[in-house]
Amino acid sequence: MHGEILAALTALGSRLDREHERAAHREAVIDRLHEENQRLRRGELEGALEPLRAALFRCHDLARREARRWASPEPPEPAGAAAVLAALADDIADALARSGVERFTAAPGEPYDASRHRPVAVETVADAELDGMITAVAGDGFERDGRVVRKAEVSVARTVPSARDAPAAENGCAEPDRARR
Repeated sequence: MHGEILAALTALGSRLDREHERAAHREAVIDRLHEENQRLRRGELEGALEPLRAALFRCHDLARREARRWASPEPPEPAGAAAVLAALADDIADALARSGVERFTAAPGEPYDASRHRPVAVETVADAELDGMITAVAGDGFERDGRVVRKAEVSVARTVPSARDAPAAENGCAEPDRARR
């Protein structure tokens, strides 16, 4: 009986050694796969950033070239600055487009849309038909996959309250008829 116990313990020890070797092998495979995964992620990120870097290099070069021109003894006409800045903005918008972010514009005369526009100023107008319309655009908006990631910056028209509406405004009521009740 003593020999049987010893044989069983020896067999159990052998099995434990094999399981330990298997576990060590699994750990080595997991470590190797994790390292490969990290290397692939770094490569994908680098690849995704490459078009953005190229666009930023172009913007950098344009800005440096124009800075030298403007610092020269005979700088260009000031009117030329608008074209350079517009080209720079277009290059940046192109870089954003390559990363999946598309520019959208607003235009004066379009209705204000709180989901796409951020009011930066209010312009008082007398014509009630212009109320809630965009009067000026300060900045473009951007969207990704149909979701606005930056609203366009706009000025919005608001009508001047008429003399008949003035008491309602003073009473703090938005509706003139209700203020008189």
